Amino acid sequence: MSELFHGGEKKVEYIELIYDLIFVYLVGRNNALLHAIENGFFTASTYLTYIVATLVILQVWYFSSLFINRYGTNGVADHVCLFINMYLLYYLADGTRLEGGYYIRYNVAWGLILLNLSAQYFLKLRRSRGVMPWEDRHLKYHMRLLALQAALVFASIPLYAATHIALSWLALLVGFVAAIFTERIDALIPVNFEHLSERVMLYIVFTFGEMVVAIAEYVEGGFGVNKVYFSLMAFLIVGGLFLSYGVLYNHVIDRERQTTGTAYMLIHIVLVVALNNITAALEFMREPEVNDVAKNSFLVASFLAYYVFLFFIGRFAREGYRAGGSYFVKLAVLSAAFALAMALFYRNSWVSIAASVLYVYGVFGMIVRRWKTVEALVK
Repeated sequence: MSELFHGGEKKVEYIELIYDLIFVYLVGRNNALLHAIENGFFTASTYLTYIVATLVILQVWYFSSLFINRYGTNGVADHVCLFINMYLLYYLADGTRLEGGYYIRYNVAWGLILLNLSAQYFLKLRRSRGVMPWEDRHLKYHMRLLALQAALVFASIPLYAATHIALSWLALLVGFVAAIFTERIDALIPVNFEHLSERVMLYIVFTFGEMVVAIAEYVEGGFGVNKVYFSLMAFLIVGGLFLSYGVLYNHVIDRERQTTGTAYMLIHIVLVVALNNITAALEFMREPEVNDVAKNSFLVASFLAYYVFLFFIGRFAREGYRAGGSYFVKLAVLSAAFALAMALFYRNSWVSIAASVLYVYGVFGMIVRRWKTVEALVK
């Protein structure tokens, strides 16, 4: 019988943390795509490539994490499958380039990763012996879904070789559409939400780690007022973004609720993309060759995406902690004021990065005030 129905505590294992480290490397490889600047900014096709590459690795992590959460035993099979995927992810990372010559290498690795994930469900199905028919149904569905995605990826390779038309992204689309419209199947085996929320939090921490590494470039080279100012502002922004997430994770989210975990994971996929975009935007702030209007607009859009989806987490809040309409009106006013300031002072990077700091800590202050108010009422 699945461990889920024993009601015991499920801890994040060390093998899961090691597995996550390869994704830190992949995040850096993907973010590097955005630094292919043409005429003052990256092109739409470059950004589309970046989004697809980012969603591929996030979907791989998403499928791996959900399997471990529901069926992982920290046994030999789990270790072998994770290490196989880690090795294949190196080839996926190496193929993450704008040049089309790496398409085959990238997609062979991706297809094999999907087959490996499908094999995990197959092995679990072989061991289940039909004890719980609803679990077998869940296992068969995901085994077939992953095999279908792998088939689509592999089928795109000869097509690309003959026509240079890239269609492997269809496998990505199938995976996300299935995640959205399979609530009834996934409800058969709810996740251990305490474990899942911790896994997602750790991935967010790794994403912030990439931001910390990126802003280290602000202090490279000599020493002066300009360097100290911008490095301090960038560091404060990263700190404020992290603190806002930390308050919600530690004090607001109900980690004992029953859920399939799908919505929670999808929300965090957007959060990770937004944080990676903020990282790139902060790097652009110190690069004069990047167009001022473009990089400020990109930073504003990335901030807004982060906070919009951060507050979507409110649907997983503990009883009484979900914010009301007036709270979001205040947040919208603050966001509009921030966007206006960035539009007015887009040519002055000193002012625009200061406005970003004020915005980040303004939102953080609202989160803390709301949490403290609810805590006082509860007590």
